[in-house]
Amino acid sequence: MVEYRVGIDLGGTNIVAGVVRHDSKKHEYEIIAKAECKTAIPRPEADVCDSMADVVKKAVRKAKLTMDDIAYVGIGVPGAVNPETRIVETSPNLFFKNWEISKMMEERLNKYVKIENDANAAALGEFLAGSAKDCRNAVAVTLGTGVGGGIIIDGKIYSGSNYAGAELGHMVIVKDGKKCGCGRRGCWEAYASATALINMTKDAIVNEKAEFSFMLDAVDGDLNNVTGKTAWDAMLAGDFTGKEVINNYISYLATGIVNVINIFQPDVLCIGGGVSKQGENLLAPVRAIVEQERITKHNDKQTVICTATLGNDAGIIGAACL
Repeated sequence: MVEYRVGIDLGGTNIVAGVVRHDSKKHEYEIIAKAECKTAIPRPEADVCDSMADVVKKAVRKAKLTMDDIAYVGIGVPGAVNPETRIVETSPNLFFKNWEISKMMEERLNKYVKIENDANAAALGEFLAGSAKDCRNAVAVTLGTGVGGGIIIDGKIYSGSNYAGAELGHMVIVKDGKKCGCGRRGCWEAYASATALINMTKDAIVNEKAEFSFMLDAVDGDLNNVTGKTAWDAMLAGDFTGKEVINNYISYLATGIVNVINIFQPDVLCIGGGVSKQGENLLAPVRAIVEQERITKHNDKQTVICTATLGNDAGIIGAACL
């Protein structure tokens, strides 16, 4: 049986909607059309819903379908999301609390709307159609503005008794360390997110004592041009400071991954987000640290650490299949 659904990935920067063709007989999931727009936060809830409804309709038209062809709509939302009440209880990145997002979207689309935390949706997408397919237990870590976590246990999303579980980015890895956006100090997110990498790169450039700064030259002398790739590019070009930044970043990232593996022992731990595009340049040194520090180092079966193969599409497929 073939069914068409729409998945929405609602991010702090972009809103992306995709039409997913689901062939239940073959267990296949395919995005056949996408549309997107800027989230443009902060603005009212109703305006964000208007934008989401607009991109949904655009994606459906691009797929050469009508809304009558769509079975239902799913949305991945950052923050504490209650899938039962279908209310976003709090979303710090979007500045909303107790947002009746499903009700508002149903009024605009005349379709049943399910919601889930965005990292959970991405984990579900990887579990159904990506790097964790055919596994029973998996963890997806997303390295973006923050550090998102999604956990699949025995084939089901784990979100805890209050639907706010799997916030892996907010475990402390450095006591009394850098202040995190959540208010605590030393969170993994403050050291392993793309934002953290950018801040580490800026600090390294400012504190660099060399007469010539490769990274400062690469950003045309403007720290505002620093991205998550700046230090990677410098390291690959042989720059000492860039290498130092990346080595520190990988150490912090691996510390958190070891903790996650020791706690959950998943079949697969997949890494997504912009930083994951570095591929083996990132994964190989992370694996080397994990192999030395994991509690199961002498076991025959080990967690596979890999990139999230669906990339940004994971959240769309996961949301469409809630």
